[in-house]
Amino acid sequence: MTTAIALSREERALFNPAFMALVTCRAVQGHQRISGACPLPIAVTAAVMALQPAIRTLLPGTTAASLAKWTEDNQVVRVLMATNAPALAAMVRPGVLLALQTDLLSLDEAAHLALRNRAIPATISGTSETVVAIQKTAQMLGRWLPTGGSTATTLTLLGVRL
Repeated sequence: MTTAIALSREERALFNPAFMALVTCRAVQGHQRISGACPLPIAVTAAVMALQPAIRTLLPGTTAASLAKWTEDNQVVRVLMATNAPALAAMVRPGVLLALQTDLLSLDEAAHLALRNRAIPATISGTSETVVAIQKTAQMLGRWLPTGGSTATTLTLLGVRL
């Protein structure tokens, strides 16, 4: 059984499973456009990164940027991921499960996620700037993270441990 984490009202609203499912779906949507089905660790990592305002502000303006160079220039990202990723991943997991249970996402035997056609709107919208920024960032990271090489290489560059 998991232990409850004390969250503020705003955090409970932001980290609800439905929104976490949408953020994960945005990451998979971005990945599918470029590289096909998305490895589960990449989808979760993209969602975790998108949820962190400090990381969102550091991201490059283009997916053509080198992930290796960016992580070298922004060492704070490794610190932020090491510090925040475990707790945020615990928030993302129920969203992934919800997306799988509702058939928004499917998971194959190689642990790759695929987004069902028209599962979510193509246009990103939301009730606040933060909600829109998180979705756009997750989609961008879904496209960009695969440029770092293999899943293991990408996670290593970001300081993420499985």
